[in-house]
Amino acid sequence: MQDAPRAQDSAIRAGYRRSLVFVALFLVYFFALQLGYSHAHDGAFARFFIETMTVKPSVWTINLLTPQEAVTAQAHRLVSPQARLSVLNGCEGVEAMFMLGAAILAFAASWRHKIMGAVLGLTLVYGLNQARIVSLYYLWRFDRDGFNVLHGVIGPTLIIVGSSLFFLWWAQRARGADARRAVA
Repeated sequence: MQDAPRAQDSAIRAGYRRSLVFVALFLVYFFALQLGYSHAHDGAFARFFIETMTVKPSVWTINLLTPQEAVTAQAHRLVSPQARLSVLNGCEGVEAMFMLGAAILAFAASWRHKIMGAVLGLTLVYGLNQARIVSLYYLWRFDRDGFNVLHGVIGPTLIIVGSSLFFLWWAQRARGADARRAVA
């Protein structure tokens, strides 16, 4: 009878250790990604990510939705006759991508699942951030008070919540698939 409580205590300790390892790895990966990007934030990589990967697709989307806006991409700015919006370091969504990427890397799952999770999750975060930038343009153009709320609170919160929910969904699927493979 005493073996059952010991086995339960052992399982709890193992789960606790796994959680600590996950948190430690997450922090190491996240800070390494942040450090690497901070050294490149003034370089060609950061300009490519902001200008090519963030500004140009946002301009394309706005012009698709409302061609009369006639928005152009000028380096890190979305420019129209009615408004100018700058996309600076921190507005491109990399911090949320780093958080999700670090969580996926730190999670105990097969590399196959990690790669799939990273591709899907980073695509989701990228898409959410693009929607945020497009929304910010329209708010800057039509409702400056709404811009401040979306820019400072709502947008970042939605991206973090979206990436967290994705991570929970992905982790559950990855853990279940790996467990099924171990049994087979």
